[in-house]
Amino acid sequence: MAGRLYGVGVGPGDPELLTLQAVRILREVPVIAAPRTRGEKNLALDIAGGAVDLSQKEILYLEFLMVKDPDQLEQSHRRCAEQILPLLEQGKDVAMLNLGDPSLYGTYGYIQRLVEQAGFETVTVPGIPSFCAVAAQLGRSLTVMDKPLHIIPAGHGGLEQTLPLEGTKVLMKTGRAMAQVKEALRSEGCYQKAALVENCCLPNQRICRTMDEVPDDTGYFTTILIGE
Repeated sequence: MAGRLYGVGVGPGDPELLTLQAVRILREVPVIAAPRTRGEKNLALDIAGGAVDLSQKEILYLEFLMVKDPDQLEQSHRRCAEQILPLLEQGKDVAMLNLGDPSLYGTYGYIQRLVEQAGFETVTVPGIPSFCAVAAQLGRSLTVMDKPLHIIPAGHGGLEQTLPLEGTKVLMKTGRAMAQVKEALRSEGCYQKAALVENCCLPNQRICRTMDEVPDDTGYFTTILIGE
């Protein structure tokens, strides 16, 4: 029988935030596919290893490019899928790790599409999204009655259109564009409503309850919460 690809969300950083389903899958599968980038290193693998003994697992490292060029990204995704497909053909189940939840700006979705096109079954195992953990760390609610919640990739610009939207705004992965984000928050009147968490649920977590505390050189995994 052919193997199955699991996209396993490992949550934002604390191994205790893995779901019971994620832990079970990681214990059962023989192969762990661990995405790796120059800046991220093996963060997802480290998180999973804090919850499950992976010492006897076959570890497949997937090298992902951190670029915006669609052709380069597509080639990178295809290379990763081509690493996984032979294992599925051998009948091995593979668990591909994904920070937070696989369906939320997750690399897994691109690999899932290619694997399904090749005729193999996939299963998505949800994880706790980073912005939910950020809200918990800040002691805030993400929503109020009858108001929407907006999830915005802050590094891609266009904040002058999204910040005026009604409801709570979550700006994800703001670290590399913090100076521009601060300027946009001021110009749109959101500066006093914003707070952030950098490296949520990791040992080097930093909580800033006001934007005045925030330097311009925050890390990649920085999430801003803008309340009503």
